[in-house]
This record gives sequence, C-alpha cells and structure tokens, in this order.
Amino acid sequence: MNFQRGRQKEEPEINLVPMIDVLLVILIFLMITTTYSKFSELKINLPQATADKPFDRPNTINVSVSSIGDYTINRIPVKYNSLEGLSDELRTAAGDQQDPMIVINADANATHQSVVSVMEAAHLAGYNHITFMTKTRGNKQ
Repeated sequence: MNFQRGRQKEEPEINLVPMIDVLLVILIFLMITTTYSKFSELKINLPQATADKPFDRPNTINVSVSSIGDYTINRIPVKYNSLEGLSDELRTAAGDQQDPMIVINADANATHQSVVSVMEAAHLAGYNHITFMTKTRGNKQ
C-alpha cells in the first residue's frame, strides 16, 4: 500500500543553523572562561652566593681550552694524539706535586668533548680534583 503515490519523495535536508548556533555558544563559553596571560618572561628566584677572590693554591694546573679545541697547560701550548698523551702532559706539568687541582678554563664556544677529554685525561693521570674557571658578569640575573 503506497499512500503517497502521486507525491515525490522529499530529499533529506541537513539544517546547519542549529549546529552553527551550538558552535557559537561553545565558542562564547570558551572565550569567557579562558584566561589569557602572556608569559613574556619567566620569574625565577635564583640562588645567590658571594664569591671572594679565590685564594692562590700552589698546586694547581691551569688547562685552557680554545674554541677550536686547542689546549694549553699552564700557558704552554700542548699537542697530543690521544687521551694518554694529554694525561702524560698533565703529569709532566704536575711534576712532584701531590694531587694537584686541575682548573679548566674553557672558551664558551668550546665543544663539550674537548672539556670532557681534559676531565678524562685528569682521571687517567690520577687527579681527582677538577674545577672550572668562570667569568663573572656583574649583577645581571
């Protein structure tokens, strides 16, 4: 039994107006509930320390590392082929000093590997006291 014999079938229609209304309500809700804050800088409380002039320690070995990876030990340029060679140079610079402190003064652009090589060579030489020289910048935070 077909009661709609003479009528044409209506095509289903998707009405977008209610969907747009719902999306606008959600958008307004999000705009009202969201707080907009700009994080242009981070507020960090850094620890502070007062550093006096370091005392002169007689048994130190100053190792400088340039930005291109050249080494100087106590202001004498050093060429080496392996870590053992650098370790021997550190022993030579130490002479008869017992357990000297190795002071590494590396350029800011020096590679990590060149600094780690000095630390490893000091360990191979049997020197366990290693420190780094830094440059103070004033009161900048």
